[in-house]
Amino acid sequence: MRKRRVVIAVLLVLMAAVGSAEAIRIGDISRLKGRRVNKLVGFGLVVGLKGTGDGGKFMPSIRPLASLLKRFNNPVFSLEELEDAKNVAVVLVEATLPEHGVREGDQVDVQISSFGAAKSLRGGRLLVTPLQGPSPRMQDILALAGGAVVIPDTEVPTVGLVRHGATMERNILHTYVVRGTELVHRHLGLPDDEHYVTLVLDDAHANFAMAANIAMRINEKHGRPGSDLAIAADPKNVIVRIPRYEMSNVALFVGAVESTDLLHDDVTEATEARVRINRKTGTIVITGDVEVSPAVITHKGMTITVTGGRGQGQGQGQGQGQAQAGVPGGAGQQQHEWGSLNPLDLGT
Repeated sequence: MRKRRVVIAVLLVLMAAVGSAEAIRIGDISRLKGRRVNKLVGFGLVVGLKGTGDGGKFMPSIRPLASLLKRFNNPVFSLEELEDAKNVAVVLVEATLPEHGVREGDQVDVQISSFGAAKSLRGGRLLVTPLQGPSPRMQDILALAGGAVVIPDTEVPTVGLVRHGATMERNILHTYVVRGTELVHRHLGLPDDEHYVTLVLDDAHANFAMAANIAMRINEKHGRPGSDLAIAADPKNVIVRIPRYEMSNVALFVGAVESTDLLHDDVTEATEARVRINRKTGTIVITGDVEVSPAVITHKGMTITVTGGRGQGQGQGQGQGQAQAGVPGGAGQQQHEWGSLNPLDLGT
């Protein structure tokens, strides 16, 4: 099944291939600095297991269980009293927060992993567990987690999920707009009293040419004569000054910058031509001005034909090829076309 998905992905890439001259938005190949995911962690107990817990001799789970009982006025005078407790497991609890931050009361999924002797967490329930930041210095309780455990992968029953299991107790918001004094690239000499956002290019598009193209497009569309807004700080970062007249509605201005179009040719010329195939995930990523040689591919009744070449053909579409695919349908085959390709001219 996995091999089939990979083959189909290859076919779809060739059908859509690099050919389209559609515009690409700046936001499609970059992100705002400050946008990131965060993790919260904690240790908890899963109870209600059907004899698949850590067992009464595993002290890391028995000690917190005894402390819990004492807290609710049911003290245990000897840990030996819990030696038959096979329905409890101690677990590591993790919550991944969305990249745009969360507010108090928001709920996120929780992943739990057994690190003791438990054989399975199936059917268990996570007791209320406080979650903190990953750094030992972060002692504040940021969320509370708990709820019924589900097992996403039956082959790994010691890893589970509590859907919407963590409720935030604090706001965790990100900072996107900074003053000039807070910029990392101080060597650029940008004014300290202005406000800025930084666009971070995706790794596949990070280079000086692309950063310069993005800065140029922002200045052309949003700047004023003699007053540039954007500067390419390095191959991966473009710093954009927020005009003072836009400070009353920063979101509108930043949204307009991210929606600024880049011509497809500008993107492919500035990006290295490369095809990345991930057999494990069945995904393919094409960057740059990739060329495809004439080819015919068939799979499960579908046929894809790549024809033409540079310098071939007349009139409209000269210098480009086409991809056609035929799929079974009705009395004959239905023909579909996907944009223009850039076939490799192999000569005669």
